[in-house]
Amino acid sequence: MPSTGRFTSEAARTAYGAAYRDLEARWPLPSDDVRVETAYGPTHVRRSGTGPRTPLVLLHGLNGAGLSWHGVVRTLAADRVVYAPDVVGTAGRSEQTAPLTSPDDYAAWGAQLLEGLGLERAHVLGYSEGAWFAALLASGATGATRRVGALVLGEGITALVKPDRKVVSRMVRAAALPTARNLARLDEWLTPGVTLADEDRALARAAMRYRRRTPWPSPLPDDRLRAIAAPTLAFFGAGTRLGDPVAAGRRVTELVRDSRVELVPGGGHGVLWQLPDQVLPLVDGFLRAHDDA
Repeated sequence: MPSTGRFTSEAARTAYGAAYRDLEARWPLPSDDVRVETAYGPTHVRRSGTGPRTPLVLLHGLNGAGLSWHGVVRTLAADRVVYAPDVVGTAGRSEQTAPLTSPDDYAAWGAQLLEGLGLERAHVLGYSEGAWFAALLASGATGATRRVGALVLGEGITALVKPDRKVVSRMVRAAALPTARNLARLDEWLTPGVTLADEDRALARAAMRYRRRTPWPSPLPDDRLRAIAAPTLAFFGAGTRLGDPVAAGRRVTELVRDSRVELVPGGGHGVLWQLPDQVLPLVDGFLRAHDDA
């Protein structure tokens, strides 16, 4: 079995590349591409925005890419530089060249990413699986924890508690037969109120033909959460189906020393995109409270 991720065929790689280029057209801001060398492979990063405030690193969720932030990046980059990497080991323009065998490997990758970007201090926002990557970075024994100015965990259920079995079952069934119809039904059930662009759906579907060789999200142990020193905001859709947001929030409140938890009424797993007028001011206000500027 290969130790690094890869597409199932060259045709799958080509189809993903086409879907990626289509989604690029939706990016609403001028941007440039940055390549960061890490021990796990070169990481592709999209850099956008200008301004004096502390830079922000965005870590995407399952079957996404840095481009997945296109619907909210204009607000997030209003007066700061924003970096949106394609996480190594997932489908995207980054290339995994060495095994990622443990959560600590992802913490090390994140540390090398910040260092390679030249960021002495940056805020980090992760969503869904990206919240797991972000929490690993902020709690890692890698020396990078001092670089994290503020940490935002969006719908980071799987970083905190076990996901609901019904969700896992539905996701497995959709992955076994990833037709456009099956994936749309899963999205409508898991992220109600979110209207995905056709290009987002196409990219997610193409990403499912990438065979990952990475650890999957699992709840961080208590000592790992206690190690998070950065001020932390965890927000959840109060009606999320991914898992128990109350139990997840309780772990943050009890274990992360400087933390705030928000349950957004009416929100599902895609609450950031479902209710942006409520969530984006929450995130922006939190980041501004911990900016250097």
